[in-house]
Amino acid sequence: MATDGRSDSERNRFSGRAARYARVGTGMSGVAAKMIGARFFGMDLERGEHAGELAAALGNLKGPLMKVAQLLSTIPDALPPEYAAELSTLQSDAPPMGWAFVKRRMAAELGADWKSKFASFEHEPAAAASLGQVHRAVSHEGTRLACKLQYPDMDSAVEADLKQLSWIFSIHRRMRPALDTSQIAEEIGERLREELDYKREARSARLYKSVLSEEPGINVPDVHDELSTRRLLTLTWLDGRRLLEFRDHSLEDRNRLAETLFRAWWRPFARVGVIHGDPHLGNYSVYEEEGRPAGINLLDYGCIRIFPPAFISGVLELYHGLANDDRDRIVAAYERWGFKGLSNDLIDVLNIWARFIYGPLLDDRVRTIADGTKPGDYGRREAFSVHQALKEKGPVTVPREFVFMDRAAIGLGAVFLHLDAELNFYELFQSAIAGVDEDGIAARQKAALAEAGLPEPEWHRAA
Repeated sequence: MATDGRSDSERNRFSGRAARYARVGTGMSGVAAKMIGARFFGMDLERGEHAGELAAALGNLKGPLMKVAQLLSTIPDALPPEYAAELSTLQSDAPPMGWAFVKRRMAAELGADWKSKFASFEHEPAAAASLGQVHRAVSHEGTRLACKLQYPDMDSAVEADLKQLSWIFSIHRRMRPALDTSQIAEEIGERLREELDYKREARSARLYKSVLSEEPGINVPDVHDELSTRRLLTLTWLDGRRLLEFRDHSLEDRNRLAETLFRAWWRPFARVGVIHGDPHLGNYSVYEEEGRPAGINLLDYGCIRIFPPAFISGVLELYHGLANDDRDRIVAAYERWGFKGLSNDLIDVLNIWARFIYGPLLDDRVRTIADGTKPGDYGRREAFSVHQALKEKGPVTVPREFVFMDRAAIGLGAVFLHLDAELNFYELFQSAIAGVDEDGIAARQKAALAEAGLPEPEWHRAA
C-alpha cells in the first residue's frame, strides 16, 4: 500500500524540485534575461514578442505550471494582456507514462500483487492530463473502473512550479500592475496542493454524489476505496462521448446539455457553497439514451473549492445589488467578498467585470451567453476596460475567493459558447437560489462535508 507522509519518498523531494527547476530554467533563462535587461537599461520591451517567447518556453514544460498559466489568463490584469493571450492557448496535457512506469507506480500504491486486485487492467491510458493519467480496468465483480494514477514526483513539481509562479508574479509587479497578486498566489498554491491528494478528491466525489443525488441528468461516479490511495483514485467508469461532439446536434439537444451543466455547477454552490473550479470540456462527457443525449457525466473532482457561507451570501447580494442598481448593496457585497479600501472609482471598475459575469443571469429572456458577440471576442472588451481603468485607479488587492469563482464562471461560459445554447439563464438562476439563505447554507455545508469525510473548515470550527 502507499506509504504515509512520514516515509513518503516522493513527498516534495529536493532532487525532484531541482530537476524541475533545471527544466524550467533552461527554457526561461533567456526570457528572464531580456526582461531584467530591459528594466535595468530603461528600454521599452516589446511585450507581445516577449509574451510569445514566454509561452514558447512554458509550452515545452507540461504539468502544474501549465494549469497555473491557463488559470491566470482568465483574470483581468493578473498578467499583462499580451501574456494572458499567449498563455491561454497552451495545453496542459502531459505525455503519458509508459507501461514500465505504470507497473512501478501501481506496485508502489497497491503492493507487488496489485494485478491480482483487478480482473483486467489496460496497459494504454484512456486519458492523460497535467497531474496523472487514467487507465481502464475491470473489478473481479465485473464493474468497469477508471483508475487515475499520478505521475512521479508531482509533489516536487508542484512546489517547484509554485516557486516559478512567484517569479512570474515578481516580473509583473515590476511592470506596475493594477492588481496585488499576493492573495492569488496563496489561493493557487493551496488548491494545487489539494489536487495532489487523491484521497481528498475521493471525498469530494462523495460530496458531489450526495449533493446532486436528486438532480436529474447528472451522473457522479462511485469511489472504490479498496483500490484508492493518495496517488491512485479508482472510480466507476462512466460511458460517454465528448461534449464537443454535440455541437452540430439540434438546439433542443444542446440546450438540454447546457441546462444540465448549469444545474451541476450552480446547485452545489447555492446549496452547500462548493464549486468545481476547473470546468473545462475534458471534465465532462455526455451519456445517451435511445440515441439522444440524456445528461452529463462529471469526471474529475480534484479542483473543488469550498467557500464560507458568508461569501456565498455576498455573491447573491452582489447579484441583487446589480439587479436593482443598489450601490450600497453592491459595495456591501464586495466587502463580504473580501475587497478592502475600495474607492468609488474602483467600485465602478469592479462593476464592469461584475456586470459581464452576471449579465446573462440578470437578463430575463432567452439568449445565448455571448448574446450577439463573436465567441472569440467574448469578454475581451470588458477585460480591456478593466485593465485600462485599473491602471489609472488601482491598485486593488484581489481576495483569494475571487480566483476560482472567476475561473469557474469563465470556464462554464466557454462551455455554453461551444454549445451555442439559447436559454433563459435568469430563470435557471432563480431556480438555483430559491429559498437560499446564509444560515441554511452553513447547516447544509457542515452536514455534507461531515458525511463526505472532508475536513471541517475553520469558519465552522470558529462558529
